Amino acid sequence: MKAQGRESGGGSRAVVLGAGMAGMLTAGVLSGHVDEVVLVDRDRMPDTAAPRRGLPQARHAHMVMSGGASVIDALLPGTVDAWVAAGARKLGVTDGIVVLGPQGWFPRRPDTKFLVSCTRDLLDAVVRERVLALDPVVLRDGAEAVELLGDLRRVTGVAVRDTDSGTVEKLAADLVVDASGRGSQASRHLARLGLPAVQEETVDAGQVYATRLFRAPPGAEDFPLVSIQADPRAGTPGRGATLLPVEGGRWLVTIAGTRGGEPTREAADFEPFARSLRDPLMADLISRAEPLTDVHLTRSTVNRRRRFDRLTAAPDGFVALGDAVATFNPVYGQGLSVAAHSAAALDHALDERRAGAEGFARHVQRSVARTTGGPWDLATGEDLNYPGTTGKRLPPAARLLRGYTQRMMRTATVNPAVLRALTDLMTLSAPLTCLARPQVLLGVARGPGRAAQKGPSITPEELAVCGLSSTRR
Repeated sequence: MKAQGRESGGGSRAVVLGAGMAGMLTAGVLSGHVDEVVLVDRDRMPDTAAPRRGLPQARHAHMVMSGGASVIDALLPGTVDAWVAAGARKLGVTDGIVVLGPQGWFPRRPDTKFLVSCTRDLLDAVVRERVLALDPVVLRDGAEAVELLGDLRRVTGVAVRDTDSGTVEKLAADLVVDASGRGSQASRHLARLGLPAVQEETVDAGQVYATRLFRAPPGAEDFPLVSIQADPRAGTPGRGATLLPVEGGRWLVTIAGTRGGEPTREAADFEPFARSLRDPLMADLISRAEPLTDVHLTRSTVNRRRRFDRLTAAPDGFVALGDAVATFNPVYGQGLSVAAHSAAALDHALDERRAGAEGFARHVQRSVARTTGGPWDLATGEDLNYPGTTGKRLPPAARLLRGYTQRMMRTATVNPAVLRALTDLMTLSAPLTCLARPQVLLGVARGPGRAAQKGPSITPEELAVCGLSSTRR
């Protein structure tokens, strides 16, 4: 059976595999450069902000940092405002968050950086609605990719199967983009064309996530995000928790533990786990809150990087990005922002050359690899500190970066200039080179000089909303 061609007129076509955040952003980018964009996803897309089967991790805490949100807003203007209009919170970093970092409590200071706090379902629904309203974009949900078409030199399309009827259709395309996430089958599809195996790197701390929704107390409309992070230097399993204020007057609370310190899915264990953390604040906050759901648990949290950029015979016409290239332990909150930067890398490449041009795919793949490199080094550098973590040890340069970052985090608890640089880095608003700013280098070299604040910078008013006394500490 021949691949299905375009409509009469011979316009250009791109096929995007995966209709999650990375896939939607990619479709939005491609809509400005080709005549037709076909989005393929196994799930049936919901019409509203609702869960879907192929994204079980959506139940847990997700944040879009300002570095990623700004990129998304550039690709799809007005998205951040649309999130807020739909109920999301735009929280200042660090004035809208209460965080116990690995080496102490961070102060709350006004800054231009922010994060978007809401459920993953809402994040996806807003972007999906905006992308599917673009004329060139066509959604083929309830379908899955079964084979890449072409040969060693060029991918010319993809065969997709309807999940209900089993009918297979071959779609010709100038470019196929795999944005299908953690479960990407791109390596297998490329191998069937005769390409060598795609090199994979994994670092697995055995992190397990458990999440529950609570009703926020009356008057908590302006409540901050609260995060109690693990200390990877402690030599014990890392345990932490995050409270996100989300749409509908709710708190989304995710607890997490690495190998040997995992949470369970039992509701009776949820608050005791939170009370076992380095500070009891999280447990105190949820102790009087009304649970709205059961506990949802996920074990699929391994850091995995697929090195498509290192293929010696990479074919034209095919690109992978988003979680299909690199997945991160979700505790670092980087995945959605990295996906946005990857889509922006594709957009920049399309401004320079045609999607099907010779060498285009390799150029994009290397740009995506550079985008993921810094976040990968930061995430795996931390995870390798926990007992039982599996994965290749860090090279000397990465170990130096880890040591510098740890000292930087301690210094940031008392040094405003270092805190700004750390905020730039963690929100993906600046590259790793921000660590080399003279003021930052000098501050880190000098060190903190004094102890971090003893307790969280949560206000008496915020505690009172939850029925807690400011003398609890």
